[in-house]
Amino acid sequence: MKTCPYCAKPVADGAQFCQFCGITFGNPGSPLPAVAPAQGHTSGKAIGSLVSGILFFILPAAIVAVVLGHLSLSEINRSSGRIQGKGMALTGLILGYVGIFIPVVLIIAAIAIPNLLRSKMAANEAAAVGALRSYSYAAGVYAAKCPNVGFPKSLANLGPGSGDCERADLLDNSLGTGAPSKSGYAFHYAVAETDRLGQATSFTITADPVNQGVTGRRHFYVDYTGVVRVNLTGQADSGSPALQ
Repeated sequence: MKTCPYCAKPVADGAQFCQFCGITFGNPGSPLPAVAPAQGHTSGKAIGSLVSGILFFILPAAIVAVVLGHLSLSEINRSSGRIQGKGMALTGLILGYVGIFIPVVLIIAAIAIPNLLRSKMAANEAAAVGALRSYSYAAGVYAAKCPNVGFPKSLANLGPGSGDCERADLLDNSLGTGAPSKSGYAFHYAVAETDRLGQATSFTITADPVNQGVTGRRHFYVDYTGVVRVNLTGQADSGSPALQ
């Protein structure tokens, strides 16, 4: 066995040419000719991969870039340096995978985001209904505790404090305040009726989405009866259907 002086690969004694780089040795026993190594050429597949990768925003081109990139890298690695273009092949591969990855992410986002938004709105609506029921119960307790006042003048009267009629300590700070907003809903309280002594005999509370269609879709209402009512098209009132 001897070694090819151009590619350093082992070749059989008496071989007329190198099976790896293609250089001709001449007649057996004669000195090796002073022939310059064959000049390498750039892989056409690598060029095609790069060009297709530049057009990665077109999905078929991105797929072509990936396929040609892998084929050209395999071809270049087997050529023992006779074929060039590894950098172009790698660039085409990277751009191709980017072109494939971006549409996949966009498709997943298009499916997932609306579902997440609907789930968030449903959770906000459930929290709003729960808050209205808490208000209704707390207002009833307050009226029993402060018969000379009746129902509270403001939701702040139900908040934490000394436990008297000014701050009845029936709700926490998130609800027991003058203009509460929680879980994407804003709550509005009003005394509906008073008797001749000025005592509040009825009240209304509405709950409306802070950002319609984003933090919630439905509008809710409750009064001294404790029945929660709902409206899909606008602010709910005493004529809206009861929440099922």
